Amino acid sequence: MHRLYGRDRSLKRTNGGHGTFTMPTQKQQSLLRYKARDLSIHLCGCHFRRCRESFTLPIRLAGPMALRLLLAVAVGALALDLAAALGVNYGQVADNLPSPQDAAVLLRALKATKVKLYDADARVLSAFAGSGVDFTVGVPDNLVPRLASNPSAAATWVRANILPHLPATSITTVTVGNEVLTGTDTTMLRSLLPAMESLHAALAACNISSHIAVTTAHSLAVLSSSFPPSSGAFRHDLLPYITPLLSFLAKTNSPFLINAYPYFAYKGDPGSVDLDYVLFQSNAGVLDVATGLRYGNMLHAQVDAVRTAICAADYGRAVEIQVSETGWPSQGDGDEAGASPQNAARYNGNLMRLVAQRKGTPGAPGEPLQVYVFALFNENQKPGPASERHYGLFKPDGTPAYDVGVKAPTIGGWKGSGNDNGNGANNGTGGGAGLVVAEGPSETGGGVGPGTGYYTISSATLKAKRWRCTGSTPLMAIIFLVVYGLCWS
Repeated sequence: MHRLYGRDRSLKRTNGGHGTFTMPTQKQQSLLRYKARDLSIHLCGCHFRRCRESFTLPIRLAGPMALRLLLAVAVGALALDLAAALGVNYGQVADNLPSPQDAAVLLRALKATKVKLYDADARVLSAFAGSGVDFTVGVPDNLVPRLASNPSAAATWVRANILPHLPATSITTVTVGNEVLTGTDTTMLRSLLPAMESLHAALAACNISSHIAVTTAHSLAVLSSSFPPSSGAFRHDLLPYITPLLSFLAKTNSPFLINAYPYFAYKGDPGSVDLDYVLFQSNAGVLDVATGLRYGNMLHAQVDAVRTAICAADYGRAVEIQVSETGWPSQGDGDEAGASPQNAARYNGNLMRLVAQRKGTPGAPGEPLQVYVFALFNENQKPGPASERHYGLFKPDGTPAYDVGVKAPTIGGWKGSGNDNGNGANNGTGGGAGLVVAEGPSETGGGVGPGTGYYTISSATLKAKRWRCTGSTPLMAIIFLVVYGLCWS
């Protein structure tokens, strides 16, 4: 039975509801304690195949223990509720970027709670000590074969790049290489999973593998078919690598990362691809006849194509899907259709709205999609077409890369020049806290007005945080005490 997505193992009573339970076996108790420590639940459901899985635990427990079980599930639900947040890729392929301390100011303005690096830059990790931001750090491609062939190299890397920053800086994920499986180096392909296993073992030796996931990011080129989403399938030549990799991810509770760029689809065929569809704008949507699901944007369709491919791989367990990169360039070469400040503003503004609203895809509507926007800065040393150097939300001087109505804080002595227009939006980069993202200028007057799609990320996030803090702090304290007792009972 294929179960693609979900983490909910339902605890089913077997006593007909009369209040008497049978004591779980030692193995079941151990599994339950593991689930409590993991603070996660599994939500069943795969819209592409009728797959369901449940974990039946016949239990006869006294009232307090039954309460513990319920609260353990509540812990998982709360953890899932807090899981989705805005993530930002912090690339540094440039020679003119501000200091990590100044970058931290901009990320605070974005209200970003997750940051993804492509290395394990000690300057950045130290600058964010005590910030509460969750970091994904990366092992560069050139180290992958070494980690695969020499387990001690993985231990050395962990000691040098992870341990010095814990616990002051929160590191939650390590990526091994980037888009390795769609490269042409066969040595890299064969080395990827062994390197991931070595790194996981090194983390386990330090007793931190339950807190730090090990994974790798893929491009959509791992798919042989992606449209309609229900036809999603991995390339046959990659299945010998992907199937065991999926098993590793499921076993270690690590996410499957996909770099998804609807921009590339539009750039490749602007005459056929609906711009509104790729920019999350109002449109008729695309119906997947096989599932009956209608897609209002291409990113969700791409993610669900990956979802189908994972389900079809039949490796046996669930894996979370995260979008490790997505974005839109504000500038490009003459033949790069759609690369403009207006389109970048619409794409990123609408994307951030989806993240803030905790929207899932049609294939998993109850599972908020974790997304990492690419990227924090324009990076002037990236090779390739002009668009590659213009994905940033900010220029290196800390001002917005395009007019999205940003109130950006002053960093490193730089100061913005915009003035507030009097209605709560800002057309430039004056000082302030928080980010206001616009879908684009008004259709009529070119200014900020009703219907322009302005959306304040900072205020919405602040409201959510206030509700969670005031509403859940007592519950969190109770849950912590109960789970603590559960783990030691």
